[in-house]
Amino acid sequence: MIHADTRKVPLRRLLAASAMAVLPATAMAAELEITHWWTSGGEAAAVRELASAFEAGTDHTWVDGAIAGSGGTARPIIISRILGGDPMAATQLNHGQQAQELVEAGMMLDLTELAEEGNWAELVQPKSLLDACTFEGRVYCVPLNIHSPQWMWTSIKAFEKAGVEPAQNWEELKAAAPALREAGVQPLIEGLQAWQFATLFQTLVSGLGGEEVYYGVYRDGDEAVLRGEEMAMVFEEAVAAREMLEGTNVQDWNLATAAVINGEAAANVMGDWAQGEFQVAGQVAGQDYDCLMGLGGEPLISTGGDAFYFPANDDEAITEGQKDLARLLISPEAQIAFNTKKGSLPVRGDVDLAEAGACMQKGLEALKAGKVIDSVDMLISPDVAGQVGDLLAEFFASDMSAEEAQERFAEVILSDK
Repeated sequence: MIHADTRKVPLRRLLAASAMAVLPATAMAAELEITHWWTSGGEAAAVRELASAFEAGTDHTWVDGAIAGSGGTARPIIISRILGGDPMAATQLNHGQQAQELVEAGMMLDLTELAEEGNWAELVQPKSLLDACTFEGRVYCVPLNIHSPQWMWTSIKAFEKAGVEPAQNWEELKAAAPALREAGVQPLIEGLQAWQFATLFQTLVSGLGGEEVYYGVYRDGDEAVLRGEEMAMVFEEAVAAREMLEGTNVQDWNLATAAVINGEAAANVMGDWAQGEFQVAGQVAGQDYDCLMGLGGEPLISTGGDAFYFPANDDEAITEGQKDLARLLISPEAQIAFNTKKGSLPVRGDVDLAEAGACMQKGLEALKAGKVIDSVDMLISPDVAGQVGDLLAEFFASDMSAEEAQERFAEVILSDK
């Protein structure tokens, strides 16, 4: 455990010292290009913790390969480079099926020996995260964090401006929407991108439909559920969301979150990575903003998140650098330093986060209580996820009926089952 008294040391210094202690000495220094899509204020602060510790603890150089935009923008670029023979040394991808074909083709570094040496199987919680890195019994990625999209972030100032009590759930947000509009406050805001609409919809499914409906849709492709009354209700709520979104004119997720931070919008349904933006802005949960798991409904979080993969190469120095970085990413100090800045949960079950903020504590409590579901990325293929995102983008940008959207959604999901 990382005890409270050690946490009084600045995290960056603690992390750097730890890196020097846990990484083996090597005579081979290398420049490692690290690709990722962490470019918002909170994300950039988190990734700097890793870069600083890596360079302080080794002779290697972290060459930052940040790709502006979302994962949907970055992933095709990353995969194309690997397939085209211009691989980076390490890259962020999400837990799930995104790298499966690259692993099957033998294009990723086998980390099994490191995993056994570090006892990852006992440390990584939940087990599904390491399972997602495993192919035919071999480990090919390092789980870094647990991210969940099932959160609604609300501005206390925005509700006060409208003269109504801050919403504590989805129904209260809908009820407050007219007063918010009258006060010049956007009731609900999302960036106008397919993945953000998919995030909103997934949260409606899990938060309002519950675990059984969520798995019936995304894991099982159960036709009775897909075309049933529960999903009809979810699509009606999506229509209500569309009405509250009228007037939204931003694209990027962090700009939508910024509108909540500034009190221009009352609510934003976004993953726990939004927490880092509130921290950078100096806001305090419960005082300036609130974080409602599952829209204030079913307190479920998905256990997806980010993992690092290491494309195979013939340069021994780079390979050693890749292994050093892998060891660092899963170290207790890196888990604390990175995730407290990022807003995500650590994948290690043996780190002490007693001093973490209120929103992170909610996530930790859900994790401890077993209120977890697999991420959509683990349940459907990237192709189907793309089709779902395209459909939802069309739905939220039009007057498509709930009935038509439900039928078309069912057809897309069933095509993969």
